[in-house]
Amino acid sequence: MDWLKLISNKRLGLEEIHDVHKDDRTEFQRDYDRLIFSAPFRRLQNKTQVFPLPGSIFVHNRLTHSLEVSCVGRSLGNNIAKALTEKYPELRGTHIEEIGAIVSAACLAHDLGNPPFGHSGEQAIGTYYSEGKGKELKPLLTESEWNDLTHFEGNANAFRLLTHQFRGRRQGGFVMTYSTLASIVKYPFESSLAGEKAKFGFFQSEKDDYLRIAHELGIRQLSKEGEPLRFARHPLVYLVEAADDICYQLMDIEDAHKLKLLTTEETKNLLMKFLNERKRQRAIEVSQAVSDTNEQIAYLRSTIIGLLVEECTRVFIEHEEEILQGTFDGSLIKRMCSPLREAYTHCSEVAIKRIYRAKDVLDVELAGYRVISTLIELMTEAVMNPNRAYSRLLINRMASQYDIEAPTTYGKIQAVLDYISGMTDVFALDLYRKINGGGLPEV
Repeated sequence: MDWLKLISNKRLGLEEIHDVHKDDRTEFQRDYDRLIFSAPFRRLQNKTQVFPLPGSIFVHNRLTHSLEVSCVGRSLGNNIAKALTEKYPELRGTHIEEIGAIVSAACLAHDLGNPPFGHSGEQAIGTYYSEGKGKELKPLLTESEWNDLTHFEGNANAFRLLTHQFRGRRQGGFVMTYSTLASIVKYPFESSLAGEKAKFGFFQSEKDDYLRIAHELGIRQLSKEGEPLRFARHPLVYLVEAADDICYQLMDIEDAHKLKLLTTEETKNLLMKFLNERKRQRAIEVSQAVSDTNEQIAYLRSTIIGLLVEECTRVFIEHEEEILQGTFDGSLIKRMCSPLREAYTHCSEVAIKRIYRAKDVLDVELAGYRVISTLIELMTEAVMNPNRAYSRLLINRMASQYDIEAPTTYGKIQAVLDYISGMTDVFALDLYRKINGGGLPEV
């Protein structure tokens, strides 16, 4: 793959149009701004990251997480842009210098496709079709369409949200640049290759869009003719992934400390493992000067983010040739030097045992699973039987942008998934309660 081809400010849906803008923003900065001011991005403030929302103690939601990932992604991107232009002087003055802006925008968008209640929402959607009443629809779908539904994936749904032409829009999706779109596709292959982890990059409905982007940017195709589509990652995907990995790991630990799932001593011990002797001594000196334990943990967290950004930059540049060839295996985090990698792995192990399996977290996942399962079942039955009286009531709750009258079963079901995956936790719970007679609107 070629850097000059990989970075393009051409917009999906506006390929032949070159607008003359009155301000000095680059096209990639425009991507960022479009996302920040969009309704799907604002709705992330009411979507669960890990811990229940809302609470008396502020913890991260999807919106704050995405903003933080975007900041870290910008730093990574700027580091890589600087390193590449030093390594290849002929790249100076090209779009390569804007990698920080591209990664920052892609990081903002990386969670846009996640349904309410996090991963339990994803599971509820997939298992309704693989294990629930949705199994009855299998004969009405192609094998590829069926795989899309039973392996429903937030990453593929984000790509759909950004590219799909919903009813009432002149162009598809957000009309983003090719490089920003390619940078969010973490798993660039079809759902038939999703495997046990149920990860893939694009639905059948957006397959042609990804093909167009991949061919335009020169992303290497790994599949042979007649096989399910599989591509190498766009190189900037590794930076978006690393920013996400850094933030969710460290911020989940910090949130767990605030919620007293981890003691201050346990949290400090976890974070100190990332530091060498000199930095540990500095951290101890800061702790002695600052009495607030939350501030002490925040200092450690910020120091470690800086270390991980520098290390991931080193790994990327060191393995740049493999990344461009499409042969790099794993993530940047997994290729870090031994002390940092071991500290990160230890944090992950503690998080699984002490955070992700905490009672409050599991309670939200259980409740969310039930809420989403119920809404999926009712709305799917409604669009498949639109002439029933109850179906009409449910359908009338949906905005006109969702194409519930699509000519295919796959299109109708996707309209339901677009509607439900776009809900906030609060909206989904409120609708669930109303449907179950949990409360009537005030008159």
